[in-house]
Amino acid sequence: MSRRCELTGKGPMTGNNVSHAKNRTRRRFLPNLNDVTLQSETLGRGVKFRISAAALRSVDHRGGLDAFLAKAKDEELSSNALKLKKEIAKAQAVEA
Repeated sequence: MSRRCELTGKGPMTGNNVSHAKNRTRRRFLPNLNDVTLQSETLGRGVKFRISAAALRSVDHRGGLDAFLAKAKDEELSSNALKLKKEIAKAQAVEA
C-alpha cells in the first residue's frame, strides 16, 4: 500500500533532522493517512478511501464527497477515485 492520499495526491516529503549541534541527517515526512468510509449522496452508498487528515477536512468543507470530486483535478486523484468521479457524474446526468 503506497503512502499517498487518494484524493489530494499528497505523499511523503524529505527533509533534515537537525540536532542541537546543527548536524543534519536525511529523514522523511509521511502524510497523516487514515482509512475512512465516505458517503456518496448521489450513489447512496459508502466508499472506502485512504486519505490524509487534511483531505478529510477539505471534503467536509466543500460539502461532501460528491462536491469534492466534482472540483478535484483528475491528475491528483487515484484510479479508484477517478472511477468513482465518473460514476457520480454519470448518475447526476441521468437524474437531471
